[in-house]
Amino acid sequence: MVQIYVLRYGHRPGRDKRITTHVGLVARAFGAHGFILGGVPDEGVINSLRKVIKTWGGNLHIETGIDPYKYIVNWKRKGGIVVHLTMYGIPVDEVIDKVRKDNKDILVLVGAEKVPRYFYELADYNIAIGNQPHSEVAALAIFLDRFYNGRELYISFPNAKIIIVPSARGKRVVRVAKENGKDE
Repeated sequence: MVQIYVLRYGHRPGRDKRITTHVGLVARAFGAHGFILGGVPDEGVINSLRKVIKTWGGNLHIETGIDPYKYIVNWKRKGGIVVHLTMYGIPVDEVIDKVRKDNKDILVLVGAEKVPRYFYELADYNIAIGNQPHSEVAALAIFLDRFYNGRELYISFPNAKIIIVPSARGKRVVRVAKENGKDE
C-alpha cells in the first residue's frame, strides 16, 4: 500500500500557524499517513494536530523541525517519489494516473513562502491545482481527493472518541466511551 506523507515547508510561526495546522488536518482527514513540518519547529501546530488525533482518532505520523531539503533527498534515496503542489506545474488531471501507476510512496510538498528553486528540481512531479493563486490547503485536499478517487471521504478512523453520523438536518454526534476495551 502506498504511503503518502505531506511536507509543509517555509512555515513562519508568527504568520502561518493556522494555515499550517489546516494543512495537517487535511493531510489526516484526507488519507495521508504522515505530516512533516519542515524548518522551524512549532510545537503549537503539532499539539493541535495531536489533540485532534486523540479525539477524532487515526494514526498520523508527525515530525517537526526537519530540514526539508535533506528529508526530500532521503525520501528519494529510499525509492519514494516527490510531488510538489504548485500553480506552475502540470494540471493534476493530466498527471494523476501516472502518479498512481508509479505505485511508490509519495511525499507531497506544500509551501508557505516563496519557493526555493531546488523544490521544483527535486520534485518528480510539479503538479498544478489550477493556475491561479489559491490556498495550499485546497490544493492538498484536491490532490488527495484525485489520488484516492473520493474514497478518502469514507475513512473510518481507529480510536475515535467522537464520530459524526451523517444527517440531512441537525447534528448527530456519537461519543464513544471505551471501558474494558468495549465501545458504549
